[in-house]
Amino acid sequence: MVFFVSDEVKPKSGGPRMVVTGYSSGMVECRWYDGFGVKREAFREDELMPGDGRGRDEA
Repeated sequence: MVFFVSDEVKPKSGGPRMVVTGYSSGMVECRWYDGFGVKREAFREDELMPGDGRGRDEA
């Protein structure tokens, strides 16, 4: 699945809803707020799924 910057995603293995902030070296860069501060991490596209069930076409 292809994600775009500002898409909301979640790890398939479980975890917080995150926002896609970019791509680097074939990885999807994501950020989220954990209640204390902003966290960031990079994931492979196949590790992620849409975050809230609402896609770009349904807005």
